Amino acid sequence: MSRVTDIRYVGYGVVDFDAEAAFYADVWGLDRVPGEDGMAWFKTQGHDEHHVVRLRPADENRVDVIALATGSAADVDTLAERVRSSGGRIVHEPQPLTTPGGGYGFRFFSPDGLQFEISAGVARGTSRDLARWEGVPEKISHIVLHSPNHQALVTWFCDVLGFKVSDWLGDFMCFLRCNSAHHRFAILPGPPCLNHVAYDMPTLDDMMRGAHRLKVKGIDIGWGPGRHTAGNNTFSYFVTPAGFVAEYTSELDVVDFETHTGMVHVPAPLVMDQWGIGTGGPQTLPHPHPNPGLFVAVEA
Repeated sequence: MSRVTDIRYVGYGVVDFDAEAAFYADVWGLDRVPGEDGMAWFKTQGHDEHHVVRLRPADENRVDVIALATGSAADVDTLAERVRSSGGRIVHEPQPLTTPGGGYGFRFFSPDGLQFEISAGVARGTSRDLARWEGVPEKISHIVLHSPNHQALVTWFCDVLGFKVSDWLGDFMCFLRCNSAHHRFAILPGPPCLNHVAYDMPTLDDMMRGAHRLKVKGIDIGWGPGRHTAGNNTFSYFVTPAGFVAEYTSELDVVDFETHTGMVHVPAPLVMDQWGIGTGGPQTLPHPHPNPGLFVAVEA
């Protein structure tokens, strides 16, 4: 069955382009990918995904596109038809992509109005083995979204994009997998927008060393360090200059994509954070608000 298999990148429009670009290059630990389009493209050093962040100058801070991977051009075509049959709005039909790395893909709006891209055949970038204690991200781990109808969006992710439910936190937060990672997306109630993007660190020590680097650069932890229950992953959350939440995480559970059986975790402080020693909390991070430009295509 054709399905989404991973996350490629997140594209943002930002008011202070230079500050956000400096954050990803000098603070977060990404490498800039060459480009001549007035945008900034960044990749992780420890994975060969061509890029994981795209920035463009904008009049307001917004998420432009969330790009996902699938296995082949045939899968792209099948998923485009499935999105169309579900009532989804197609931004552009499957076609050769002109963004860095190329490939073949299509863009569409989710039921909540966020723009997505699904592609195959994107060129691979460079990668290297990361040494312990470097404290730089290996790849995008997962993305968390808010939705005004979160249970319906969970069903749409499963029926249309091929995700499977891994776990629930109560009845309000669902963790979804598209490969052997316990979750690549999670969805919870709220206005249609991004909650955060998480990046895998090779080890717990790397997560802590990365948090130290941000502290030295003047950016404190918004929430963490801690360890969640669903997925059993560690976490530390930070806020970029543009106000987007980014997470360092490690040790996310590996599960069998086909056979993993989920459970419902009862919400409690030591379920949200099994260690219970971190600073801050979800309430200290930026409050969700509708993403600017819902159902407005950004072609770049």
